[in-house]
Amino acid sequence: QRDMKKKTLFLIDGHSLLCRAYYAIRNLSTSKGFPTNAIYGFISMLRKLQDKENPAYLGVVFDVKGPTVRHEVFKEYKAHRKPMPEDLDVQIPVLKKILHAMRIPVVEFENYEADDVLGSLAQKASSQKIPTVIVSTDKDLLQLVNESTTIYNPVKEIYLDEKTVEEYFGVPPSQVIDVLALWGD
Repeated sequence: QRDMKKKTLFLIDGHSLLCRAYYAIRNLSTSKGFPTNAIYGFISMLRKLQDKENPAYLGVVFDVKGPTVRHEVFKEYKAHRKPMPEDLDVQIPVLKKILHAMRIPVVEFENYEADDVLGSLAQKASSQKIPTVIVSTDKDLLQLVNESTTIYNPVKEIYLDEKTVEEYFGVPPSQVIDVLALWGD
């Protein structure tokens, strides 16, 4: 359970929630045919989070296009992943403009995936004694859970701390990656 008295940093996994919204809401567009389903779903989740939690600190982290340091280490990294649907891809710049207008920081670092940035920011916050909540549905991020970092799954509306991660996986968060590898994920 989070300490509600401490100011908490909420870091949103931008692509995770945008993709979730894209597939959850279909056939939504402007009168000129520009798709808006992912934007609408993302902003709806964001507003719900803001209303429920009223975060002291909030930022959205996105992946960048192009190769990352992970590709340098393993050339075949994500080689078989399907490309992002075009009607989703065109919504990303518009969403970023909306977030800017809402004065919500958007964080991206060239050559780094959002997962790596989320982990680095959570660790930096932890060193400053700032509790962090990563908002994502990505199981890979559960390895980041520790005494100061939790994961919030906005679809299931649950917080995952060290105890709940261990209950689900049967191992502590530091070993989640091993379980996922055994599962073939």
